[in-house]
Amino acid sequence: MVRTVFEKPDAIALVAEVFRELGYEGASMSEITARTKLSKGSLYHFFPGGKEEMAAEIMANIDAWFVREMFEPLEREEPRAAITRMWETTDSYFRSGRRVCLIGAFALDETRDRFSAAIRGYFHRWIEALARALRKIGLPDTEANALAEEAIVGIQGALTLARALGDDAIFGRTLKRLEQRMESALR
Repeated sequence: MVRTVFEKPDAIALVAEVFRELGYEGASMSEITARTKLSKGSLYHFFPGGKEEMAAEIMANIDAWFVREMFEPLEREEPRAAITRMWETTDSYFRSGRRVCLIGAFALDETRDRFSAAIRGYFHRWIEALARALRKIGLPDTEANALAEEAIVGIQGALTLARALGDDAIFGRTLKRLEQRMESALR
């Protein structure tokens, strides 16, 4: 049965889940049509550039969400509140470890070279936004940068390990430890 999609954002969300599950290389057009239940005609209507355009649009969509929900609050809001919000938003976005980071997954396969600027930009902005918030609270540059990097490494590693071991609780425990580590550094 073919699925009816009325808006491009609907198609982006459906295709993103296929990429999350299969990766860029594993998501053939036939797999995308089968799993989304969208016809090839619908897919090419929304994405005339094919699979590469789909991936680029998905990454832009993810980036826009993170800018709005994570990076800008870290950059503009009261830093302690923004960092607390970051932990909550991270847990919610990744569905407590049940949802893989698509940008992170793209960074691990051949897609990395194809979308390297977008991948680097996403991770760089997250680390820098968090480090800036930590500096506003009073941490020295070196410590703020190291702690921000440690947090993002921990989040990405926890997502990978939780998925590899089939244990979503790993993600929650790791987030809690990272949050406690950061709170301790800020005292």
